[in-house]
Amino acid sequence: MKVSAAIIARFQTPYLHEGHHFILNTVKENHHKVVIVLGVSPVKGGTRNPFDFYTRERMIRQAFPEAVVLPLKDCRTDEEWSADLDALLKNNFPGENFLLYGGRDSFIPFYKGVFKTAVLPEAGNFSSTTIREEGADRVLDSADFRYGINYAYHNQYPRVNPTVDIAVLKNHEYVLLGKKKGCDQWRFPGGFVDPADNCYEDAALRELGEECGPVVTSPMHYLGSSAIDDWRYKNENHKIISTLFGAVWTEGEPVAQDDLAVVEWIPLNSLKGMITTDRVVNEHKVLFKILLDYLQKNNGNRTGLNYLQ
Repeated sequence: MKVSAAIIARFQTPYLHEGHHFILNTVKENHHKVVIVLGVSPVKGGTRNPFDFYTRERMIRQAFPEAVVLPLKDCRTDEEWSADLDALLKNNFPGENFLLYGGRDSFIPFYKGVFKTAVLPEAGNFSSTTIREEGADRVLDSADFRYGINYAYHNQYPRVNPTVDIAVLKNHEYVLLGKKKGCDQWRFPGGFVDPADNCYEDAALRELGEECGPVVTSPMHYLGSSAIDDWRYKNENHKIISTLFGAVWTEGEPVAQDDLAVVEWIPLNSLKGMITTDRVVNEHKVLFKILLDYLQKNNGNRTGLNYLQ
């Protein structure tokens, strides 16, 4: 029985370039039966894997209508992925033997399965990564282009955007609050968690420094978290959840910068009145209540302020 071919690839590109055509045609010349297995990332909408299985299948079948194209999900380990690949081919094509083809930087060094492998020939210095990066800011004047954007956003998982806010307390009497430019209501300093942050505590320290300058505090202490009724996300599937941290000021003069136009030490005993008189931004009212509840619960033999230390 002749050996069938299975090309294991991702084809994460908006079009099949000359290298792809050369590879596919070369394999077809040596095998009457060719199966293309496309890797499928568990992350939807990432810059490394922007095209889902259906989009890439249509692209391949447009150029090679006779192609058999199958999806294979990414796995945590090479062993698990290899077993899934073997099972995919054996279950869909019982009794057939396959030669698995991979290209540059391919799966071959990581494959732990039963089939033999072969490196696909190179045909020029083509890079799907380069093609994606070069086209990342390219806007086309076509309905297909706009439908593609619409398709991509409608096929994302609903996303929670994590933020951190910080209640810095001073002398058992004050909390550091800020105002944004053009807004006369108070808020905690804070902002979105960055992918480079190692943890929420690090994000809180970074945001405090960016918005309030050289302020030194005790370690960040978790006070609570809540979904935020942010006006920017009112009509979106994506939402914000903020984590509120508390810390005690030790030194440094706060200076408003970045998103904040004003920072001031505000008396703690005025917070309840500020909420009821609408002097707090709506998004942060729930966070103010978290702080007040925390201080009240920990105001026994030791005050809530000391508890943060």
